[in-house]
Amino acid sequence: MNDITVIYDGQCELCRNAITWVNKKVEINSVDFHSAELSQYSLTKEQCSREVFVICGESRWNGAEAVAFLLKVRGNKFLAALITAFGPFSRSAYRWIASNRNSIPVKFLARLLR
Repeated sequence: MNDITVIYDGQCELCRNAITWVNKKVEINSVDFHSAELSQYSLTKEQCSREVFVICGESRWNGAEAVAFLLKVRGNKFLAALITAFGPFSRSAYRWIASNRNSIPVKFLARLLR
């Protein structure tokens, strides 16, 4: 598999824990968008503040699709398939989580990934 680059929010506990969790099974290049030169990825800080981006070769995923891709390459194929199958619901759930990073449910999820 080509190198996988994940551009994420390094100030988000859930994001940091998820990166560590994925890295336990698959090697990824993790890039905190706060300190990255985003133009090399054709991204802006505004885009990256809203959702995660995954770049692998010439392909790029964002939001729930990026999460599904990472789960699949990590070996969690069933969960990746569920996220993909529930399309609009998964995207809405992702947007809610990304917009409520300091909420109790998101903090609980972050702790599960420790």
